[in-house]
Amino acid sequence: MNISRSSVDVSAVALLDVIRSIAFVGDLAMGQPIDHSPKVAWMAGQLARAAAADEAACTEATTVALLRWSGCTANAPEFAQLFGDDVAGRNALLAIQSSSGGFQSHSSTSGIGSAFLSLSRIHCEVSGDIARELGLDEATQFALGHLFESHNGSGAPAGLRGDQVPASVYMASLAGDLDIFHRLYGLEQACQLIGQRAEVLYPSALASLLIDNAASWLAELEGDPTLSGPCSLETAFCGRTTSLEILAHVIDLKLPWMTGHSRRVAQLALNAAIELGLDSARQQKVYRAALIHGIGRAAVPNMIWNTPGKLAESAWERVRLVPYWTARAARQIGSLAGEAEVASYAYERPDGSGYYREARAGTIPIEGRILAAALALAALCVARPWREAWEEGAAASLLMAEAAAGRYDAEVVRALLKVPRASRSKPVAAPSSSLLTARERDVLRWISLGASNKQAAQKLSISPSTVRTHIESVFRKLECTTRAAATLKATQLGLL
Repeated sequence: MNISRSSVDVSAVALLDVIRSIAFVGDLAMGQPIDHSPKVAWMAGQLARAAAADEAACTEATTVALLRWSGCTANAPEFAQLFGDDVAGRNALLAIQSSSGGFQSHSSTSGIGSAFLSLSRIHCEVSGDIARELGLDEATQFALGHLFESHNGSGAPAGLRGDQVPASVYMASLAGDLDIFHRLYGLEQACQLIGQRAEVLYPSALASLLIDNAASWLAELEGDPTLSGPCSLETAFCGRTTSLEILAHVIDLKLPWMTGHSRRVAQLALNAAIELGLDSARQQKVYRAALIHGIGRAAVPNMIWNTPGKLAESAWERVRLVPYWTARAARQIGSLAGEAEVASYAYERPDGSGYYREARAGTIPIEGRILAAALALAALCVARPWREAWEEGAAASLLMAEAAAGRYDAEVVRALLKVPRASRSKPVAAPSSSLLTARERDVLRWISLGASNKQAAQKLSISPSTVRTHIESVFRKLECTTRAAATLKATQLGLL
């Protein structure tokens, strides 16, 4: 069967399913239960309705609550530098019982306060950009760009206060605090803590409204596992679609050396599926599964991923759960459930040596075997903290040897390697090459991979001041202020 590589529509996905997927990634990265954001979103919507907000405001509060952790993969490297374990560090911050909250409670220490201001700026800028890429309205974009503002003006990133802060930010914060504190300390103490934060983090009137309804809303959530209700986004977003690539980029932001990884794997997998003669529906499933195969990666701290030597057994066990968490995502993301199931086979091997199922040849679907081989080839050809990149010919030889030993499907590997090299790395979307100069793209490529100005200068044989000038130009052209936001925009535009 000869199917054109351009004949498969691979990008249009239900908007709400992508939002739910991003929320799932955020909950993993924050060390929260995987139903945390859906619960918080439902309660934020209920709070908006109780406050006599109109339907647009109710939708905004629900959406902001679902996406409030969307920027947490973007500042994971900085969080890891500050805490070591970025996942546990975030989880600990959310559990702090101070009246000023996790971020503001550090403001008394100038060094840490400055670090948290930087972290919040990265998070908020990327969250706002994600909302724009998803086609959400300007009010939602603004709210997601000011997630850590406080009622008394002590928040971040802009120090807004009172009515300057969108009501949806207050509602998402209140609902989030209720879910976390109720889970950790019980209802009575949760309400006390929220009361202490009134007029500091959020308005007293909204806090009182939440406290008055807390018991009934929590009981309703307990009795309604589907988390459906009058503030559901199903109606508001019905028929709306977005590009699945944005989810891949959010996933890859967690580790700078993963920039563009999921999209490379997706292109390789799609090419192999076409070479093997799979029909268009299965080609699409392979491509989409490759884009989201890293969902579960958010649950593993960066300090583990960046380990240069052999992993400790406890760390290895966390890595083995990555595809398990990806499989769990299938239960929450609607139309992408089939793709998430395929994605969970990314690390399985025909000889049973893979994970997490330790599945064998007869139980691994062809889409899963394609994904596993494409993932291996893409990873080998790019440097990792524990090794240099393999030359493409050497990577191909190793993959064939592994297939001969039974660790990959030999027919799949042959199809993968049969595709011309130029086609293997061809981007799905044509880059906006006129936006940045060639040198600006070179500088952006290195900083997106985590290089400092000095390191980028050494790689490009230019001065650090020249690198800084190029970065300022890139930021201006991409309309951003942080490296993470520049990386997200550049990958979405096909510049990286």
